[in-house]
Order: sequence, then structure tokens, then C-alpha cells
Amino acid sequence: MKSLSKQANVDYVLKSGNQVVLSSAEAVKQQESKKVTGSVVDSKGEPIIGANVVVKGSTNGTITDIDGNFSIEVTPNSILQISYIGYVAQEVPVGNKNNLVISIHEDTQKLDEVVVVGYGTQKKVNLTGAVEQVTSEVFENRSVSNVTQMLQGSIPNLNIQLTDGKPTRTASYNVRGTTSIGQGGDALVLIDGVEGDPSMLNPNDIASVSVLKDAASAAIYGARGTFGVVLITTKEPAKDKTSITYTGNFSLQRPATVPDVVTDGYMYAERFYEAYHAWNNYSADPKNINKTQDFSLGWLEDFRLRKEQGITSEVEKDANGKYVYYGNEDYYDALYKKNTFAQDHNLSLTGSNGKLNYYISGRFYGYDGLFRYNTDDYKTMNLRAKGSIQLFDWLKVENNMEFSNMDYHNPMNVGEGGSIWRNISDEGHPCQPIFNPDGSLSFAAAYTIGDFIYGKNGIDTNNKVLRNTTSFTTSFLNNKLHVRGDFTFRNTDNNKTQRRVPVPYSKVEGESLLLSEKYNDLKETTGKTDYIATNIYADYEDTFAEAHYFKGMIGYNYEQSQYKNLEVQRNGLLFDDTDNINLALGDAITTSGKYNRWRVAGGFFRLNYAFKDRYLLEVNGRYDGSSKFPTDQQWAFFPSVSAGWRISEESFWRVNEQIFSDMKVRASYGSLGNGNVDPYSFLELLSIKTSDRVLNGALNKYTSAPAVMPSGLTWETATTTDVGLDFGMLNSRFRFSGDYYIRKTTDMYTVGKTLPEIFGAASPKGNYADMTTKGWEITLTWRDHFELASKPFNYEIKGTLSDYISTIDRYNNENKYLDDYYEGMRVGEIWGYETEGLFKDQADIDNHATQKLIKSSSKNIWYPGDVKLKDQDGNGAIDYGTNRVDDHGDLKVIGNSLPRFAYSINLSGDWNNFFISAFFQGVGKQDWYPSSECIFWGQYNRPYNNLPTWHVDNYWTEDNQGAYLPRYAGYNTSIRDTKQTRYLQNVAYIRLKNLQFGYTLPKQWISKIMLQNARVYISAENLWCWSPLYKHTRDLDVTNIYGSDPDLTDADMKSGLNGKRGSGDGNSYPQMRSISLGVSVTF
Repeated sequence: MKSLSKQANVDYVLKSGNQVVLSSAEAVKQQESKKVTGSVVDSKGEPIIGANVVVKGSTNGTITDIDGNFSIEVTPNSILQISYIGYVAQEVPVGNKNNLVISIHEDTQKLDEVVVVGYGTQKKVNLTGAVEQVTSEVFENRSVSNVTQMLQGSIPNLNIQLTDGKPTRTASYNVRGTTSIGQGGDALVLIDGVEGDPSMLNPNDIASVSVLKDAASAAIYGARGTFGVVLITTKEPAKDKTSITYTGNFSLQRPATVPDVVTDGYMYAERFYEAYHAWNNYSADPKNINKTQDFSLGWLEDFRLRKEQGITSEVEKDANGKYVYYGNEDYYDALYKKNTFAQDHNLSLTGSNGKLNYYISGRFYGYDGLFRYNTDDYKTMNLRAKGSIQLFDWLKVENNMEFSNMDYHNPMNVGEGGSIWRNISDEGHPCQPIFNPDGSLSFAAAYTIGDFIYGKNGIDTNNKVLRNTTSFTTSFLNNKLHVRGDFTFRNTDNNKTQRRVPVPYSKVEGESLLLSEKYNDLKETTGKTDYIATNIYADYEDTFAEAHYFKGMIGYNYEQSQYKNLEVQRNGLLFDDTDNINLALGDAITTSGKYNRWRVAGGFFRLNYAFKDRYLLEVNGRYDGSSKFPTDQQWAFFPSVSAGWRISEESFWRVNEQIFSDMKVRASYGSLGNGNVDPYSFLELLSIKTSDRVLNGALNKYTSAPAVMPSGLTWETATTTDVGLDFGMLNSRFRFSGDYYIRKTTDMYTVGKTLPEIFGAASPKGNYADMTTKGWEITLTWRDHFELASKPFNYEIKGTLSDYISTIDRYNNENKYLDDYYEGMRVGEIWGYETEGLFKDQADIDNHATQKLIKSSSKNIWYPGDVKLKDQDGNGAIDYGTNRVDDHGDLKVIGNSLPRFAYSINLSGDWNNFFISAFFQGVGKQDWYPSSECIFWGQYNRPYNNLPTWHVDNYWTEDNQGAYLPRYAGYNTSIRDTKQTRYLQNVAYIRLKNLQFGYTLPKQWISKIMLQNARVYISAENLWCWSPLYKHTRDLDVTNIYGSDPDLTDADMKSGLNGKRGSGDGNSYPQMRSISLGVSVTF
């Protein structure tokens, strides 16, 4: 500094850690404004490039140049605020100085940044396990119904499954891919240390979410954390003056995807006839369009003539008074509102009064529902009261209470069919309008959306959760020894009322018929879960000889859960809109109930050691017991170890901080048993049923022999090896974190060997399978700023990328049949045929291998335009051999249903009090073959199904031989049920999940009205999506095909076989696209 001051011909003084250089020239007279020059350096005197220099309380600012210099217009009484990433911000009064040299130092608090881990926190730089954390920024300024939708894609290899866009949908959380094909295994989700449902949580209460990915990090939770742990931590009370914060937004929502189907009644009917006629070898004519619409060639010709003549009347009557339809109805338009609304209001109070800290918050979220009739309105309310009191210097007591209430009305279809979307696909014929001239429902309308229009069929759900945690912390030995304990109770009440009544409709004027007349009942369902948990643990932390850091923890955990369910159903409703089961007077009364109870207990420990923050070691262990397992297998010990080396702390590390700021390598190894099992999985259960035979004047109860349970059952075990690398570059502007892992899941609980029929029962399950999952994940972050219009623009780019592959190592399928798992199989593989193209003419068919095992017409006759499959083995016939790995005929692996290269990109920036962010998320590679019921096939599935508009000019004819789709024929098993390369879909995608833009009001504006902070913003969800699938059709939401975002949990043993995963057929509640306006103010 002396040399710098001589060069500048100035003197300097030290002030609060800053070296402030004052001009030795005579002080100039105070003026309204003047230009001040200066430079910003680090503690070593090196220039800081790109530091922010801002006049406090204004938007006037600049950044330093390549030499660390700056110049700025100020007034003499101004205060300059100096900030730079990774350094402590400084404030320097200008006064009468014209030239400043300002020294800033590294922010040691950044080095001390903590991450929430099991039963505590750790300094991020000292982590040795695979732990990822996001903060409350993920949840800010978002208008969605629950936490899960906000978390999707934010953490690499945290895979969240939502089967559709319904606001009540509870998600499953998966960490690092396929877990177990036996018992399955979702991640353990803990809210403030206690298992809970994030969908019932107020997003504004969340402070952070940590994901413990490897066995070393999760071992302290034992068997319940086998496949990862998600730790959600709520906000702590503020330790300063009281503040009140209100946030609210109003959003406009609509479905992200609505099937685009033909609504021209004549075109639909014409193609229906073509599809039906072609399947029947061009020799049969239909008499009706499925159940609800009569059909004849004469009616079709009349329809054509009416269309040509411009006759717009959609309903006529025949000689018998029966309605004859010539409509052009859009059933999706009748089902959905054009737009729906949602509102979200949050109010929180936090502060401190000496030794008492408190945080109180409340939230109301209301969604007006998607449907035009009998809409599915959804409301949630949350209340949290959290506080602590320092009773003595050594004792602090805390309490955390939360209450959540959810009400949802779910309209439903009664009788035949399935969901409303499936019914529209089957019976939503556009040629039949919804209403008859007398206002009654048509038959097709009654079968599809009639339940909604009638407005009396549905399920009303009310869920309540009350949870309270009381805890204490004691401190001894100069705050080195802590003893902590907590007790939690949680009561969950789930209540449902279901009403089913027949829907009136008519086929003849003045006539009233009832659809599903046998349904006239009310069902009441009550479920109650009582859960208690307690933890007591102690930790000791100290540093010896200023080099050896030690921390040890030991503790005990106990949890217990009891679930009861009662269901009562009775028919004979006096009124078709009653919700009171006392007004159901029928004789058909059914009751049923459920009950389960489980307990877990365990002792755990963790040891941490660090030498000069350079060499890091952690050992975890837990001795766990679970009532869910056989008595001789209820207890097990789960150890883990992890280590790290901060190379950048070595004396030989001479790399300039401008190049490498820090570097750490780490590794971990651990083994955990799988406790994610049903409470009575290992018991011989007797099922009591009612006989349908009358004996002595009554229907009697009976039971049968239980499933056989083999001896020697043991825990499924997951053993994970993980290596990781973390480093920062360019003064930590660029950061990298990456992991590679191998997880071996052994002794999976699956089917045994096939036994002779004389055994008399199904083959018992046992520990018969092993699987290996290999994967990796990386997170890249770039944080910097530049000058824009003489003001600093701060920005951050964060990207995540992950991948994994799972392989079966052992399974009871000695012959390796393809319709089951087999040794050496990659989970998710899709077997199918290779498509050579479409047959050009009869000669092409005659010269090709026979395809008689696959039908494209009712008499198994092949025609030009049908699919042409490749004869891989050259035997002159397209077949699947014996359907085994060593004899698969013409089948081959054509794809894989598991996602590859899941990624996210988060862009954010702020300038002059404006802020903007964009969050993209997607999958780089994934294959999908549409199931036979998927709306992708349209009338190729059944002639009476909806006709997608993309089919209209895209099927084979002699004049359109380059079409994508084959000859038009319904019931076409040659494509819908025959997996093949031509119709295998690439469902990789990129989605703009969230976009925000807002403005923070300057403090000099809002301080006059007693506000601490205020901002306004606009936010959008699911604004845009692109996928290779969309080159064919946008009728399907690609993000919903495998259950919204990529989920890889195969809880059902068959769910991952041959691509049979997820729902994604287009017959489910759509994901919603929304735009919201919001405000946040703090008093």
C-alpha cells in the first residue's frame, strides 16, 4: 500500500478493515456533484476486475475495469457500496476525497456456508458425501398448487413423479434412478426432521431443501433412507425487529395440451366407415358408431349432402320421433373452460423480543378448476407457528406447529368406461351434439361429459394434517457439547364422500332415459393416521492444536405409525344431490376397513474429523430395527464411510485464485437395507371373502390358504460407492460439482422359481434378484456481472446434467423369456421389430416373408399400405421365436424407456432493481411406444375413437405412398400392439418450466411509507415445450408420458418391462400453463 500511495501522491488511513486512501491535495469546495475516481484491490494489492461500485440508496453505479479502476459521479455526502462475488461488501464515505483506493477481503462466511444434513448441519466446503441443496429462491414468485411442482428439475438426479396435472396429485420422490424391482423404494422425505407430505406444505415456509444421495450421507437414517433422503427445512424466526411480509399473486391458467381432434361430424363419420370397412376386408358395413350413435350408408350420404348444401341444423327427427344427428361438436371445448383462475395469498410475522423468537405464517391457495361444468375446485389453507425461548444460557426450548387443510371436489364418470378423457375418446362423436332441441342430453353426451353437466356425481375430499414438534437444546463446556431432543405427533385425517346417481338423457323427444341406472348410492370413507416420533442425540465439537477438528454425535430415534380406515356404502338415495348417508335407504349396504401399524427404532452415530480443513473424514452408522420384517431379521447395522481432500489447501498448491479458487475430491462407501416395505409383506395373510353361493339362506364368509412364505428371508441391501469432485475457478465465478456412483441392490424380494402344479400354490417370493445402477451427475454454475448503461448487470447461469443405467445381475428367469426380467437385461429396454417401410403393392407383399402372426385385418389378409417388417433371421416368417433372449426370432432391442441425460438450465439476472429468471428442464434421450389405448392411434385403435387432425392427410393411399401412417384400418394390431421402429417415439424434450420478470422498488421510495421491501413481478409456468414427438403430434404432453418429469421407480415388478411405464396415454388430467401477477411487501 505504501508503494501505491507514493505513486498516487496520497496518504491513507485504515478503517474497518478497508484501506481508504485520501487525496493529499487541498480539499475542494463542496459541490452539488463531482467525478470520483479510484481502484479496488484485494488484500494482496491485486486489482479486482468487475467489482460493483454503487452509490448507496440509488441506482447510480458502475463496475471496475481490467485494471480495477472506476470513475463515478457523486455528491460529497455520498456513500459508495463496493461488492464482488466471494468478498465482503464495503461502504466508503466519499466526503471531500477525489481519488480512492479500496481494499476488500474474502468473505469467510461463504467458506462457512452450511448445508443441512442428517441431524444437523455441516460446512459446505467440508462435505464428503453427495449432498445437493437449494434454497428458498426455488419457491419464490411461483404460482403452483404445491411444493413438488416447484422442485421438479431443480436438483440433478432428484426425479419427481407426478402422473398428471391434478392439483391434489401426490408425488413420489426418486433419487438416482431405478431402486428395486422387488419392494421398490422412494426417497425418504423429511420436513424439519419428520416424515411428511410436501404437497401439504406451504412453499413460502421453506428455507432449504437438501438431498442426501449416497449411502454415506443417508446412512444415519438407516433402512428408511436406503434410496436417498430429501430434507426440507422451514424458515427460522428472525433475530431482529419484527417484520410482516405479505405475498400474493393471481394467475390465469389453461391446459398446456388439448388434443386436436376432428370436430367436423361428416369427416369423422366418413373416416369411421373407412377404418371399419378396411379392417373387415372391405366387405362389411357398421350399424352403429359404438354404443351411442346409429350408422348407415344412407345416413352418411344424407350427411354429405347436407354439408354440401350448407344445412346447419344439427338435429332432425325420423318418422318415429327419434333424433337423427348431423352435428359438429367439440367435446374438449365443452369439457374445459377457456381459462381458469388461481390465487395465492401468504402472510407471515417474524421477529424477536429479547430471548423469545417467533415466526407465524398463513397461506390460502384457491384454484377455480379446469372443467366448465361441475368444476374441480381446489382450496388449501396452511398455518404455521414456530418459536423459541432461551430459558437459560444453557437451555433453549422450541416449538413448531403446523396445520394444513385441503378441500377438493373431483367430478366423476359413473358406469361404464374410464376417465372422462377415455370416455370422450370412445364416445365423444362430433356428429352427435351435446344437447337435444328440448335441452336434454344426447346419448353420447350422457356417456361422456353428462356426469359433469348434470353436476351431481363426484367425490368431495377433505384432508387435514396437524403436526407439532417440541424440542430442546442444551449447551455445555463452552458451547462444545450439545444435547438435543424432540418429540413430534402428527394426526392426519382423510375423508371422502362419493355420490353416484344415474344421468338422464333422451333419444326421442319427450322421452327420459337413465344412464347407469343401477348406480344410486353414497359412499363415506374416513381414514386416520396417528404418528409419533422422538429423537434424542448429543454432539461434541472441538478443535485441537488449531489443526485437528473433531465432531462426534450419538443418538436414538423411535417412530410409530398407526393407520385406520373405514368405508361405508349404501344405495337407495332419497335425493340425488344428498351428501347424508342417512338419506340412503336401500338394502345394499357394504362396509370395509383397513388397519396397519409399524414401528422403527435405532441408534445412530456420526464422527467427523478434519486436519486443517484439508483432510476430511466422516464415519456414519446406524443400528436399525423395524417391525415390518420377520422377527429374526428385524435388526441390522448399516455403516458408511466418506473422505475428502481439499487439494487447494495444500502448501504445494500455488495456483492463482484467478484460475482455481479451490478444489476438493471426495469418495464414499456405504451399505443400507431397504425398509421401504409394506408392514405385513412377510406374513402369511388370510383374505376373508363373501361367497356368491347361498347356503342355509345366507351368503357366507370363507377364506383360503395363504401365499407360501419361504424361510431365510432377509433385507434387500443397497451398497453405494461414490466419487466426487468440486472446484471453483476465476475467483469462484465458475463452480463445478460432479459425482460418479455405482449402486448394487442385492437380495431383492421377487418371484421364485416356477414350481410343479402339484405344489398347489404360486411360487413363493424371496430374495432372488440383484441389480446394478451406474450413473453420474454434474452441476455447473457461472456467476458474474458486467456494465450495462453505466450500471452493473449481475447474472448467474446454472446447469445440471445427470444420467444412469440399470442392469439386472440375477433373476429367476433361467430361460430368459423376454416378457420378464432376465440376467443381463438393461432395465427399460424395449423389444420390437424393425420396420422396412409400407408395402407398395401386392407383388411386394407376395415377395416378402409371411406376417401371419400379426393382424392388420379381421381375416389376416395383408394389403398394400400395411407395415412391412424385417425378417431378421431369414426364415421366411415374421415371428418372435420362443420369445427368449437366445431365440427371439425377428425381435431386437429397439429402444429404452428410461430417461437419459436429464438436465436443467437456470438463467437469472438483476439490473437497476429489475430482476429476471428463466428455468428450463428436460430429458436428452428417451424412447416410448404408445400403448394400444393411447390417443396417438386414434381410429387405428378402434374405428369409433376420436380422429386426430394430424391423421387426416398422413395415412397411406396409392396417391400418398410417402405417408407416415399405414393403410387406414381400425383395430389395427399390426401397429398399436406390435412394437416396431417406425412408430417408436423419441420423447426427449426441453421445457421452459418457469419465467419471471419483476422490479424491486427502491428503498428511498418505500421507506417513506414504512416499508422495508417491496417488489412486483410477473411469472409464467410451463410456458413452452419442444420435443421430437411434436413433429407428428402435439396431442400429448411429452412431459406427462412417463409421469410428468422423469421418474424411475419400478415399485410394480412389471412396470419397467418392455417400456411399460407411466400413464402418458393422453387420458389424464393435463398439466396447466399459467401466467401470474404478484406482489411482495415487507413492513
